[in-house]
Order: sequence, then structure tokens, then C-alpha cells
Amino acid sequence: MAEAAAFPADVVQAVCHHMDTDHAVAALRIVQVLGGLPEADRVQTVGVDATSITFLAHVGDATTPVTVTFSEPAADRTALRLAVVALSEQSERAR
Repeated sequence: MAEAAAFPADVVQAVCHHMDTDHAVAALRIVQVLGGLPEADRVQTVGVDATSITFLAHVGDATTPVTVTFSEPAADRTALRLAVVALSEQSERAR
């Protein structure tokens, strides 16, 4: 199986910004529930690729990188959006 290509830097930056400004609560919930860090009190989205999304989770004064894998690789920006929405829905159901 061929490795999925990385998204261009402008797409990664746009996704990170969008998550942090429009979906901060969902991002925090993804980290707490699916990222295995329930004590996180805030997060910053720091990266995304075809297979996962990465956050910098804050617990008090400490920070920890947390990467959450998508159920399927995202081949394009639309699939990437759907993959992140799926994580958000999954984290909500698991609460």
C-alpha cells in the first residue's frame, strides 16, 4: 500500500487555525477522550496529516503532544474534514 502524501503547509495551517478558533471544545474533547488525556484543560492543534491530527495538550503548566489517528487515511481536504468530524463524533459518543 502506498504511503499517503502530506498535505501542503497552507492546508495544515488552515486546519489547525480552524480547529483552535471554531472547534476548541471539540478538540479538547478529542484529546481527553480519544487521546487518553482526560486531565487536559486546553489544547492547541499543531499538526495534521493524512492519517492523524496532533495537539499540544495543556495540563496545568505542563504540555504534552497528543496524536489521534483517523480510522481511515484522508486522501484530500474533504476526506480530512470528514475524518476530524468522525473523531469529534466518536469522542462525544464515548463520553
